[in-house]
Amino acid sequence: MRFVFAAMAVAALLAPAAARADYYVYCANNRIEVDSRNPEQMRIARGSGVCQMGPKFGFLSSAQDFARNNFGGAGRPCSCR
Repeated sequence: MRFVFAAMAVAALLAPAAARADYYVYCANNRIEVDSRNPEQMRIARGSGVCQMGPKFGFLSSAQDFARNNFGGAGRPCSCR
């Protein structure tokens, strides 16, 4: 019984950390990318050739689906014009 309680307590502590992950779809250097860096971090990492291509997503799979359905998926060509 103690093990079950301890496992539930650990799961409860870890769940909020996973829920805080945000994902974005970017056009970075003329390619679609799905990344967890926020727009400011992405501009610092990639320079001025970066633009956000959609909303913030709470799940990686949601961001990947958005990129695939709207732009052909990660790695496809894009433009920030």
